[in-house]
Amino acid sequence: MLKITVREETAGATIEVEGRLAGAWVGELDRAWRALPASPQGAPTVDLSGVTFIDGAGKALLTRLWKEGAQLRAAGCLTRCIVEEITTGATSDACHDPGKDRP
Repeated sequence: MLKITVREETAGATIEVEGRLAGAWVGELDRAWRALPASPQGAPTVDLSGVTFIDGAGKALLTRLWKEGAQLRAAGCLTRCIVEEITTGATSDACHDPGKDRP
C-alpha cells in the first residue's frame, strides 16, 4: 500500500510518500511526479519519511526523479542509505550492516 500527498508550498511542491514504494505503486509515484505543475519557486521535494520499503524499481524511479531535479528527503535508516547512494553514488558500510555501529 502507498499513500501519496502533494502539497504546494511557498518553497515549491512536496510529494509526501508513505508505505511501500514497490511493484505497481512505483507507477503511482511516477504519475504524481509527472502531474506536478512547473514551478519557479524551487525544485520539488519527494519526502520519503513515511516509506517503509523500496524495491529496485522504486530505487530506479527515485534515481530518475533526483536526476530530474527532485530533492529527496528521508528519515529511516534504510531509506536514508538509499537516498545517500542515489545522491552521492557511495554507500556507507552501515547501510549494508545495520548492526555494525552497535556496541
